[in-house]
Amino acid sequence: MTDIPDRILRLKAVLQRTGLSRSTMYRKMQNGTFPKNVQISTRCKGWRETAVNDWMRNPMFYSADEHGQ
Repeated sequence: MTDIPDRILRLKAVLQRTGLSRSTMYRKMQNGTFPKNVQISTRCKGWRETAVNDWMRNPMFYSADEHGQ
């Protein structure tokens, strides 16, 4: 484990980084093939950078269940 805290990425950053459309990303989240978002505050959610990076390494075979999501 590292001492570096995991960054939280906002929607715009995740979409830019992955190249997915918003609707495709949310559909993949529903199917368990994209990392789930985390609650940051009452009206704010984001994605853990490490989870997005894991997905980017192997997007065809990513499973949120296998990654503790």
